[in-house]
Amino acid sequence: MYTGIVQGAYEVVQLECKPGLNSIVLELDEERTRELQIGASVGVDGVCLTVTAIDGNRVHFDIMQQTLELTTLGQLGRGSRVNIERSARYGDEIGGHGVSGHVDAAVAIVAIATPENNTELTFELPPALAPYIFQRGFIGLNGCSLTVAGVDTGTFKVCLIPETLRITTFGSVVVGDRVNLEIDRQTQAIVDTVCNYLREHPPGAE
Repeated sequence: MYTGIVQGAYEVVQLECKPGLNSIVLELDEERTRELQIGASVGVDGVCLTVTAIDGNRVHFDIMQQTLELTTLGQLGRGSRVNIERSARYGDEIGGHGVSGHVDAAVAIVAIATPENNTELTFELPPALAPYIFQRGFIGLNGCSLTVAGVDTGTFKVCLIPETLRITTFGSVVVGDRVNLEIDRQTQAIVDTVCNYLREHPPGAE
């Protein structure tokens, strides 16, 4: 589990592509690698990956085929930068919302607006996920816990403060870039429960 509070953006320094599996190495810093162990889970652009090896501040991960197909991690190359969050520990401050690292879709940025001291990003909204995304609801984008600022037909919008742009990869995105989207699991559970109940007990039915 993660909190959706990204701890920094770090570089892919090595990439090996094999049939059905990519292996990457990230250059982290001392704080991010402190007490990190092989087998630990790390959020990489919002995707839960397992540490397979540690060489100083260089941390190795494997990315399986399904993850390569569903997320943006298959597009990574040497020099790419990714958002990183270590998994939450009991007693940690939860500044965002619960994020599982299980991505639902990779969605494209369709518009970027930059009013003074703000950045507004508009994303495509997959129809299957539309019931779970609503104004002021939580959403995970490349591992960042963000609040939905608006929803329109086929799109949704979030607003980013300068600190978010500084510490994450969102400061360098352009229209057409794709990001990993994770819907809020509590929202999903509530919406699905209500929809299932209404299907079984339609209004007006005896």
